[in-house]
Amino acid sequence: MSSIFEGFLSTSEILEAFSERHFLDAMLRFEASLARAQAGVGLIPEVAAQSIIGTCKVELFDVAKIVRESGRAGSIAIPLVKSLKETVGLFNPAAAGFVHFGSTSQDVIDTAMALVTRDALCLIEADLHKAVAALLALAERHAGDPVLARTLMQPASVTSFGLKCAGWAMPLVRSLQRLQPSAHNALSVQLGGAVGTLAQMQGKGPEVIARMAADLNLRASTVWHTQRDEWVALGCELGLLVGSLGKIAKDISLMGQYEVSELAEPTEAGRGGSSAMPHKRNPVACMVALAAAQRAPQRVAALLAAMPQEHERALGNWQAELAEWPGLLMSAHGSARAMAQALPGLQVDSRRMAANLEALRAVLPAEAADEWFDPALARHAAELTHAQVALARDALTALAALTRQ
Repeated sequence: MSSIFEGFLSTSEILEAFSERHFLDAMLRFEASLARAQAGVGLIPEVAAQSIIGTCKVELFDVAKIVRESGRAGSIAIPLVKSLKETVGLFNPAAAGFVHFGSTSQDVIDTAMALVTRDALCLIEADLHKAVAALLALAERHAGDPVLARTLMQPASVTSFGLKCAGWAMPLVRSLQRLQPSAHNALSVQLGGAVGTLAQMQGKGPEVIARMAADLNLRASTVWHTQRDEWVALGCELGLLVGSLGKIAKDISLMGQYEVSELAEPTEAGRGGSSAMPHKRNPVACMVALAAAQRAPQRVAALLAAMPQEHERALGNWQAELAEWPGLLMSAHGSARAMAQALPGLQVDSRRMAANLEALRAVLPAEAADEWFDPALARHAAELTHAQVALARDALTALAALTRQ
């Protein structure tokens, strides 16, 4: 999933989450859980289940070979299951026939994708919390610091930098609020067999699903092979998040231009340098977030476009969705990490903000200057800032309580 150009726009953790080895490990976790659940309801012998579970270790498999063979097979699941059966058969030939019993390629791949997506969401949410915490701290610190508001890229009236920070934070807080239920609905076990009827489960399919859901800490769901709405809804939420992070990056980069000089990303060795001009300080965190905001809409659009899937199993559309999904998560985490790293050390030049205000005020007619740059406007912005910060903190507290339940 990586490339020379993907690495610095994403993170090593998210690249590892969607690595070939990690994904195959998640598929093997599905197979082990399936065998465990089926043995628990008496569908397969316990001794066979133990042989399967003991063999579902990614280090026993040639990951590169399985990936190579997936192109010819049309699915990563086919060569993996073949290899799993062969490996189980080496230790317990009688157990090999119970590998992947009653399941399909889509069952194992969709469930594995839910597992690795959960890992990715944990990374994204952790950095998102850091970014929000930094923004709320900035909002409180600069609640009453006057700054020029801009509309249509032109100067408007006075606001406060704290209110801008609160305005950046609130969409991220709302994203955190929406991601939790969206992830809960989307991260489900997929198990239904060839046409979703659980035909080989002898009426015990729902119990098998319930046991697997508890084992894998996923939601027990009805078969969703071609019902992609909950899954794509999560993708849309991620797209909204990336857009909100991009908006912050856009504002910071504009306020950091030399001619404006109100903000700057943190200064550290090797960060934002130029290969030709030593005086440049490139806003690299903003660059990463803005690049993500350019890429995410196409990913989300591809997920939506893939939703009209044929009958009970899709030909091409599901595969297209799978290919797009990791890129969306990589952009989301790259953006969240960039802002989480930049915002705590954001350099705020309040004196330059005041100077830019006064420079405009000086060329305005006195009546207009008094109306649009009345100090009372900044004081009102400070009041609004404190109110929004309180709302944000209350929302985060409620979210944390809900998470603990």
